[in-house]
Amino acid sequence: MLFAVVLFFASCANDTDKTNDENVTDDQKSEMKVVTVANFETEVADLVDEQVKITGIVDHVCKHGGKKIVLVNDGSDNKVHVESEEAFEQELAGSEVTVIGIVREFRVDEAYCQQLENETSEQYIEGEDHESDISMRKEEAQFYRDSMATAGVDHLSFYSLEFVSFE
Repeated sequence: MLFAVVLFFASCANDTDKTNDENVTDDQKSEMKVVTVANFETEVADLVDEQVKITGIVDHVCKHGGKKIVLVNDGSDNKVHVESEEAFEQELAGSEVTVIGIVREFRVDEAYCQQLENETSEQYIEGEDHESDISMRKEEAQFYRDSMATAGVDHLSFYSLEFVSFE
């Protein structure tokens, strides 16, 4: 989970501001599944690569480029990460918005853990990484493995939304 959070908040360059839902037709809106912030993680597993609509309060706009926002609601501790090619306005923080987005899944499995460790070792050999970074990444891979073992699953799924428009 640590890696997913780090990946989400990775720095990105500023772009232009967002527009309204000109990219979504009326037919698409009527067929679109409405999900909630409180149940996002459990509702979207079967909706990967599909458009959904969600309303929430913008808790955070990424300060490293503004291409990511975090939606929350008043009734749960759950959060929904929304990513975009273009920058969101910083003024959105604290506002209630309705987002149309495409559900994306980031999947962590044993192959991913092995890749993480291998890439880290290769970077260290080439002098690109420090020993403490390698230790942290190995701990991260072990955390993922332990989490999969505890849950009795062969992978972990982390869901986010790829921004399409505001409604």
